[in-house]
Amino acid sequence: MTTPSDTPDWRNMSQQERDLGLNNSVQVPASTDIVAGWDRRSQQKRSQHSEHLDLRYGPRERNRIDFFKAGEKAPTLFFIHGGYWQMRAKETFALFAEGPMAHGINVALTGYTLAPDATLDQIVGEIHAGIDFLVGQLPALGGDGRGVVVAGWSAGGHLTSMALSNPNVRAGMAISGIYDLEPIRHSYLNVKLGLDEAISHRNSPMLQPGGTPKPLSLVVGDAELPLLRKQTADFAGHRARYGLPVTYEEIPGANHFTIMDEMASPTGRITTLIRQLFERTAAV
Repeated sequence: MTTPSDTPDWRNMSQQERDLGLNNSVQVPASTDIVAGWDRRSQQKRSQHSEHLDLRYGPRERNRIDFFKAGEKAPTLFFIHGGYWQMRAKETFALFAEGPMAHGINVALTGYTLAPDATLDQIVGEIHAGIDFLVGQLPALGGDGRGVVVAGWSAGGHLTSMALSNPNVRAGMAISGIYDLEPIRHSYLNVKLGLDEAISHRNSPMLQPGGTPKPLSLVVGDAELPLLRKQTADFAGHRARYGLPVTYEEIPGANHFTIMDEMASPTGRITTLIRQLFERTAAV
């Protein structure tokens, strides 16, 4: 859990350097084509599992959940999409249900209101509301109602860490997340987010003393931007210092987008880590 040696201190970077240091689309020129492929495959997945789409958990347009059932009384993974809290949608990520579902795990994909139409405090609140709603509905949907494991990618990794405190959450799987929002606050991303220091600090799990004592798996690609690799390594170290259950891995050769292949595949490393989290918390 050491910080990558090639990682600069964001405080010593120019505005341009900091912006580029957080811009995954520039770092991965093929990302547009990759995401277009996600959209195509996800449309097929949603058409195959159309029974429980767009379950409404709140009053706003994006307050909807897609529930893909793998089996009767099966455990459920609650997945939160990324996009720096200001873009993308749950519909793009349906294909990533394939890995967990191959092992008998239901997958629920949640939407949430994007910035600037919602503050980060409101977005975090929506995630908690979605979890509470879904767990209340699981018996009627045919799922195991004893809580969920939460997973998320990028901004969804951050929201996963913020969701651990929910009593209906058993464990978390955070993929390429952001856990200290101060670099975000001082970058181009804050134009829509509108973070001030107080909002940034209370929504930065790495800036809080301690944390929730539930299992958390942290992964990042070793070909990702150094600032993002540092976020994951530093947060793993933070949890370890407080004696909180955590695992940390860098996926060899994976960038910010190709790392998700490890969840789409039934034999992918992220899928395996998700299975292990369910096994660890089976008695909860």
